[in-house]
Amino acid sequence: MKFYKLGLLTLLISLFIFSSCKRQEGIGLDVDPANQINGTLLVDTSIVLTTVPEDTVVTNGVSARAPLSYFNDPLFGNTKADIGAMLNLPGTVAYTIPTGEISIDSAVLILPYASDGFYGDSLLSTFKVNVHQLSQNIVTTQNYYNTSQLTYASDIIGTKTFKARAHDTLQVYNIVKGKADTLAKVVPQVRVPISSSFVYTNLFNAPASILRSNAAYQNYVKGLYITLDKSGTTGIGGNMFFRVDTSAKVQVYYKLTTGGTTDTASLALPLSNNVNLIKHAYSSNVTAALNQTSKDGLVYLQGLVGLRSKITFPDVKNILGAVGKNAIINRAELVVNVAPGTGTPFAPNQQLTLYRLDLSRQRALLQDASPSDPRNAQVFGGRYDANENAYHFLITAYLQDLISGKSVDYGTYLAPVTPSPATTSTQQTVNIGVTSTYAQRTVIVGKNGANRARINIYYTKINP
Repeated sequence: MKFYKLGLLTLLISLFIFSSCKRQEGIGLDVDPANQINGTLLVDTSIVLTTVPEDTVVTNGVSARAPLSYFNDPLFGNTKADIGAMLNLPGTVAYTIPTGEISIDSAVLILPYASDGFYGDSLLSTFKVNVHQLSQNIVTTQNYYNTSQLTYASDIIGTKTFKARAHDTLQVYNIVKGKADTLAKVVPQVRVPISSSFVYTNLFNAPASILRSNAAYQNYVKGLYITLDKSGTTGIGGNMFFRVDTSAKVQVYYKLTTGGTTDTASLALPLSNNVNLIKHAYSSNVTAALNQTSKDGLVYLQGLVGLRSKITFPDVKNILGAVGKNAIINRAELVVNVAPGTGTPFAPNQQLTLYRLDLSRQRALLQDASPSDPRNAQVFGGRYDANENAYHFLITAYLQDLISGKSVDYGTYLAPVTPSPATTSTQQTVNIGVTSTYAQRTVIVGKNGANRARINIYYTKINP
């Protein structure tokens, strides 16, 4: 559509059109009115989006949101995530066994839920978690990836069948030495009973030499492997996220008899240095998309180091046609729509990210997202718009540089990302890292239909 100086009515119509097109704050290059001939909207649907696997990522030490998953997603297929973690002495220092006769009342593995700690079916699914002893050490100086493996003993030292209740607090008894036990409210958590014989053998009856330092104890006990039992999990399941920090521990309640007097006491064996192991087995539709044999034009994006999309711009230098060399892009916006019916019952990703590869094939911010580029967008985009069922990104500077040849497209990607907090700064912080801490997924319309992925380009033709 073109705008000419044809009087007040045309001017008012033009202003209405421009104002209706504004989705975010206006950005772009200023144009001298004396040189302006016309303004034009071009909707480009020639971009090609394909489904590709996400990069691997280091997962050890991600303690704030460690995933534990068994999820049979009807659209995507199966996701499984396990946790390996080191076990520490009480206080992570040398431990002296109390003098007297010790008998263990109970031991329980405490796994507090992280914030927003579940994605899946919490109503109709029941989970069974099993705990094993690791048979190899977790090397703290080594990087472990989502595709790594840990070996563990076949014996189950703890198990529990439960419903995922990531928002429900619990009431438990606190053991108070020399006084009556007290009832206390605790944060949402899963409490897995642990074998008393395992604790007795590996603590109260352990050789004194391995209790002299926490490092020696870690080398001796090695740690715990936590996994969801496929055969004991009913329904389609889900993805849980736990805090494997100082609040995750094996809490031991025991009686100590000394000189004919018996008292109750407790201690904690904290978990640390967790490793998160993630596997995906995809559905036939996702497999077809990965092999580029799918005919429905759908593109699959998945967190937990799952899936992303590669974006290709065919013949980008000619995207504006014959006027390309004599045009300035005032605004370019990438719009991707969620495929109808795929956002329920499992919500789409809260946020997606958009990034490019540099010459060394490393992830880099688009010019519009980079704080060091004077053309950066104050609001780059990427958050899910529930009203439009879509995601929007401003790519004005990036597209202008591709057209002019200032930048080379070594690869452009759309991917799930850990949602960033709301910011009051003038420049949005854009995260382009792989996420292993959020499991949401999105199906978008890559091609076919009115809602296919597109770029809305507003450009101005200038005098050569």
